[in-house]
Amino acid sequence: MRVDPNPYPDLLADVALTQQQVNTDEQEIASGLSVNKPSDDPGAAALLVENAGQTSEADQFQRSVGSIQGEIQSANSTLDSVTTALQQAISLGTEGANGTENAADRAAIVVQIQGIQSQLLNLANLTYQGNYVFAGTATQAAAYVLDPNSPSGVTYQGNTGVNRVTVGSQLSLQTNLPGSQLFSGSGGNVFQSIQDLITSLQGGNTASIGTAVSEVGDASSYLSEESVFYGNALNQLTSQQTYLASDTTELAQQETTIGGADLPNVISNLTTSQTSLQATLEAIAQTESTNLFQYLK
Repeated sequence: MRVDPNPYPDLLADVALTQQQVNTDEQEIASGLSVNKPSDDPGAAALLVENAGQTSEADQFQRSVGSIQGEIQSANSTLDSVTTALQQAISLGTEGANGTENAADRAAIVVQIQGIQSQLLNLANLTYQGNYVFAGTATQAAAYVLDPNSPSGVTYQGNTGVNRVTVGSQLSLQTNLPGSQLFSGSGGNVFQSIQDLITSLQGGNTASIGTAVSEVGDASSYLSEESVFYGNALNQLTSQQTYLASDTTELAQQETTIGGADLPNVISNLTTSQTSLQATLEAIAQTESTNLFQYLK
């Protein structure tokens, strides 16, 4: 039997090959993936790139939903407060229209309604993260300002623009209604009706007060109808959030199916490779010792 006089090249090649397998196994264990570079499996690598892009897109949509959800919830809650304030004004106006109320009583009611008027102005100028929510797209300035020359006592200085946010690959959601549509629309003018109620109470004519109370009621009903927009928007966001969470979970499962490492098998292979590597290194050491002994001899 012929003995190879120079086994080192073969042994070193075995070491390099086994070490490469050890490195591959260790990387798979660390990443949990069997495809860590395109050369591992070009087809699977391409699918994983596509999967990563879809996952990133879904994450971005989820962030978009989160960024506007708080603002819409705040707007919805604020409009509920506006409706409550208008109902208080209606109750006070109805009390003032009672023929038994004297001038002093009506003056006291006027003071209360003027307080509601100030409250309504503050609510209409709701801010969220530094932006005026009801100013259309002109969000850097207050939607309404006091204006003694205006019949309603205020002037709208926002615009009629609306904001939209993309929350899905084919879903763009409108996120606001301009204040001019909510508080001073053709179907009911919140500020004008409150100002008319104050003026009629100051005049003391019960018929005029009754008319003004009805005007406030119309404004409240109109506002409630318009406010449905925010409730619908919140429902859409919740549905989209649920869909995106499900989509993200499915994409994660696909990633595991396409490129997930079979960890028990990889760990077993790693143990085998490490054992083989150690045996080869010992063989090299033994060969070196034998050659040295022969040289000394």
